[in-house]
Amino acid sequence: MIRVLIADDQALVRTGFRVILDAEPDLEVVGEAADGRETIELVPLKRPDVVLMDIRMPNLDGIEATRRLTRGERPPRVLILTTFDLDEYVYEALRAGASGFLLKDAGADELLHAVRVVAADEALLSPSITRRLIADYARPPASEQPLALAELTPRELEVLRLVARGLANSEIARKLVIGEATVKTHIARIFGKLHLHDRAQAVVLAYETGLVTPGEQQPTTVDV
Repeated sequence: MIRVLIADDQALVRTGFRVILDAEPDLEVVGEAADGRETIELVPLKRPDVVLMDIRMPNLDGIEATRRLTRGERPPRVLILTTFDLDEYVYEALRAGASGFLLKDAGADELLHAVRVVAADEALLSPSITRRLIADYARPPASEQPLALAELTPRELEVLRLVARGLANSEIARKLVIGEATVKTHIARIFGKLHLHDRAQAVVLAYETGLVTPGEQQPTTVDV
């Protein structure tokens, strides 16, 4: 059972999401919050696996709430809800530790898929929004390897590059001709060395440091 907490300042939005989620046998809405502060207070009490987090809320916005939640021990996965696909805060939400984002006008099937993907410790990013965010915010490649990546081995750099391009673990394994368990080990070491929360942050870091550039081929799937 995937436990979900809905954080949105609009009661009607919360009700709509609850109806959709509670109708599924593997999903359970364990609480609702109207702002970021209430979300932070409810998480340790309700222990959700996933928080549907609106960006724009009173008292404490979704970005700061996400940042505080992801700093804790065994934090929930955060799926950001945004009204516009070019919301200026989406990028900062990913940097704060969000596992992905979903447009508020997404269909019921998209919502259910997003919650399940994020709960499974994957990151979910809309390909079109990912490309536009990268184009808008990625830094130009540095002439030398960035200090942030200096601790990675050549194989780990290769794995990180493929993660940033959107390949799943099984695809990386086939491309590098190694076992999927080995891929998971490399990814765990990369996250540990770079202090990353999940694959979404890995994608952002890879583009910011120039390890992958906006002009490179992008995946067509929504799961990264």
